[in-house]
Amino acid sequence: MVDRQLRQRGIRDEHLLAAMEQVPRHEFVSRERWSDAYADHPVGIPEQQTTSQPYIIAAMLQAAQIKPQDRVLEIGAGSGYQTAVLSVLARQVIAMERYASLADAACDTLERLGYGNVKVVTGDGSLGYPESAPYDAIIVSAAAPRVPPALADQLAPGGRMVLPVGDAHQQVLQLVSRDEQGGISVQTLEGCRFVPLIGEQGFKT
Repeated sequence: MVDRQLRQRGIRDEHLLAAMEQVPRHEFVSRERWSDAYADHPVGIPEQQTTSQPYIIAAMLQAAQIKPQDRVLEIGAGSGYQTAVLSVLARQVIAMERYASLADAACDTLERLGYGNVKVVTGDGSLGYPESAPYDAIIVSAAAPRVPPALADQLAPGGRMVLPVGDAHQQVLQLVSRDEQGGISVQTLEGCRFVPLIGEQGFKT
């Protein structure tokens, strides 16, 4: 997976590549899906959600430039696979998930595998988790119609947020950066396809 899907497609962050090589992706999907766990496509999980394609995860995390001292907010923890990768890369991870059943299962798997610097929270990810803000990086694994102001507000000076923005049919990854003076800039990265971010500052149910 790492050599064929990531290195050959331009992922160059060696710390990220090592983390994705280390984390057992099959542990975060059902046994019936193990044959697809390392394939070049998303893998279905309960609640009609997915664990994202490995390349898209790598592209998002490389763009976010996660550093060992960073505190990271993840929106859309799903099965917890990307959470585990972030756990290897960063100092602390707050992972939010809308579905309590997914949050509980992800928490159990992360604890069983020894990822101890992670806190899994159930709630509206479009509003972030202000209790632990600000964050050095925010990773949003669901598509928003626009950059949620609540999430932008929770970026620390020098912070980076990567998220898909668009409608149900066409989305692009965006890199949102806050400079040391508090200014916000937005850079478009590449096309993508994610489940919708449901919430007060996302798509309505």
